[in-house]
Amino acid sequence: MNPELSIIITSYKNPSLLKLCVEAIKKNIRGVNYEIIVVDGETEEETYDLIREEFPDLNFLPNEKNVGFSGLVNQGLEKARGDFFFIINSDIIIKKEGISRMMEFMKKNPDIGLAGPKLINFDNSIQQSIFRFYKPTTVIYRRTFLKKFSFAKKHLSRFLMEEEKRYDKVLDVDWIMGSAMMVSRQSVDKVGKMDDGFFMYFEDVDWCWRFWENKLRVIYYPMVEVYHYHGKQSANQNVLGALLFNRYTRVHICSAIRFFHKYLNKSNPHKVYQKEKKQKNGKL
Repeated sequence: MNPELSIIITSYKNPSLLKLCVEAIKKNIRGVNYEIIVVDGETEEETYDLIREEFPDLNFLPNEKNVGFSGLVNQGLEKARGDFFFIINSDIIIKKEGISRMMEFMKKNPDIGLAGPKLINFDNSIQQSIFRFYKPTTVIYRRTFLKKFSFAKKHLSRFLMEEEKRYDKVLDVDWIMGSAMMVSRQSVDKVGKMDDGFFMYFEDVDWCWRFWENKLRVIYYPMVEVYHYHGKQSANQNVLGALLFNRYTRVHICSAIRFFHKYLNKSNPHKVYQKEKKQKNGKL
């Protein structure tokens, strides 16, 4: 019998975190028929040893090369047998009963295509994980001295959805950070897998855009919390220094350019969805 849920863990050169991630799943998941698929990039001997010695029951998909985040996710989706997919990075630590609660929420709301839990730090502070769609000015403001000006601060505050200060209610959002996402098989069949043209960064933004284009809601579901060990590899440098010395920043900017070119002259599909919903309900 196929599992109801496929948990797809994307991993890259960090077997210690991967071990904690898998142990938390096995300890805390209850009442769900599930499988775990670990998709690992540029796999090292230590990771092979971990899987072989401690988790031989997992589906393990190693890669000789770094295939990027979207490449890892898509490999996992191809292997997955469940009706729902919970896609997480190996730096996610789940809490008790969270996964089953999120599945039940999605089952009761079939118009939801993708849902993300609340991400928290290990001191229980809340991580920023919900956003409005990027505009070219968003990238410029975030990475240059312009972020100090009031007009840029206002723009970035809206991008970060800072008006939702408590992050304690269910929200329709433009996009959710790809560190932890639950999607249904039915939705992925309609939307398609991640665009592997994005090697790193903007894969989650692009995927959420396509969910909204297909009239499938993207939801922030803070009733479920997961711990996230999050390192910002491309942040906190001036733009010139970052372009010269930080590979991750260069990749991030290249991905942004690709995203803006892909959706050039296209309207925000979340706003289109909201407008069509209001028209259907006779409010416009």
